[in-house]
Amino acid sequence: MSEKNTLTNDNKKMNGFVFQKINYQIFILSILIVAIGFFLMMGTEDIYSFTKITLAPLVIILGFALGFVAILYKPKNK
Repeated sequence: MSEKNTLTNDNKKMNGFVFQKINYQIFILSILIVAIGFFLMMGTEDIYSFTKITLAPLVIILGFALGFVAILYKPKNK
């Protein structure tokens, strides 16, 4: 009888979300950082400025890296 209880408990654990709340928060933050990077790259004036050539691509890469971290991050259970 105890084996059946452990099987049902394991099934209940598997029916939840794939990630924890912190993973989704980090992923949303990464999407915002990528959006900020694209916003920095916008515009038609002074195409060769530091912001558009250097800063915006770095911000976008940082946002993608943070998204990668959000996927791989495994929070410690208390």
